[in-house]
Amino acid sequence: MMEGSHHPGRYWHVIDDGRIQCDLCPRDCKLHDGQRGACFVRMREGNQMVLTTYGRSSGFCIDPIEKKPLNHFYPGSSVLSFGTAGCNLACKFCQNWDISKSKDMDRLMDQASPETIAIAAEKSGCKSVAFTYNDPVIFAEYAMDTADACHARGIKTVAVTAGYMHAEARKDFYSKIDAANVDLKAFTEDFYFKLTGSQLQPVLDTLIYLKRETDVWFEITTLLIPGKNDSDEELTAMSKWIKKELGPDVPLHFSAFHPDYKMPDIPPTPPATLVRAREIALKEGLNYVYTGNVHNIEGDTTFCPDCHSPLIVRDWYQINLYRLTKEGHCPDCGSALAGRFAETAGHFGRKRIPIAINMAGV
Repeated sequence: MMEGSHHPGRYWHVIDDGRIQCDLCPRDCKLHDGQRGACFVRMREGNQMVLTTYGRSSGFCIDPIEKKPLNHFYPGSSVLSFGTAGCNLACKFCQNWDISKSKDMDRLMDQASPETIAIAAEKSGCKSVAFTYNDPVIFAEYAMDTADACHARGIKTVAVTAGYMHAEARKDFYSKIDAANVDLKAFTEDFYFKLTGSQLQPVLDTLIYLKRETDVWFEITTLLIPGKNDSDEELTAMSKWIKKELGPDVPLHFSAFHPDYKMPDIPPTPPATLVRAREIALKEGLNYVYTGNVHNIEGDTTFCPDCHSPLIVRDWYQINLYRLTKEGHCPDCGSALAGRFAETAGHFGRKRIPIAINMAGV
């Protein structure tokens, strides 16, 4: 590691005019000495790229895995969650804007090496560690080193991401990841361009890569914003694409928007919109569709895709019923449930526990 938190970055090359181009994500930022990329945390320093947030976090918290959200990855287990600062997208509706849009490095008060994080997860009884709150793509070196330290202790790794990443970095990153929740923010280029400052196709490429080239368990989340990405036509097109390209067993979560950041005048998503979206996706043949950020037990429940028996009943993040065989099958019809399951559910419940981590451990 370099002095302070400036760590050598990967995924860059020198272009003809002497600038350095970042090759981590499709923004392809081209930098003079001292300049930072759009994410703010990757910077040219001399003749190399550095990550300025390596080993520094905006905070650590133990969450239920369902909060990521991941409903088919060891339900009921706890996950040690952390993020850094910055983001490579510019979402006007960001729900974590105070972290992802931060350009104040003083927000990063918690310092922890990858090994310290792995030890903290082990001591806390966490099944996994999640790179979340802001997008782990932009702190890929820190996340990948942490993933290696976690795997050495039998701790699994989770990425919560917008999936906006170039192919080489994507291959390296996901080789270290056990599960991911990918934001599919909408299903039009117009939405991505106007409201996120990015493009749709690289996200679709990431989803296809995860399905066809990896063993990563992944689920998809779409935040439904009234009047922006919640039409029947768009939801139908999205659901059809998911079934065709990814298959019917990839879980899809529809989450409720609340007014924030640069879109304070848009009303909150009505619960009825989430129910309608779920009905559309189910009608198009997706097997596991959930609602989020609203209280809806049916929308939280995992049903058998064949006999439709309730197999995992949730109330918010609390598991009230867990009916799977030790092989992860429906006990009524024998159908296999897609995902990663233990013989019994965890019992972490709805708790959210902030913790302090230092270089000596928890």
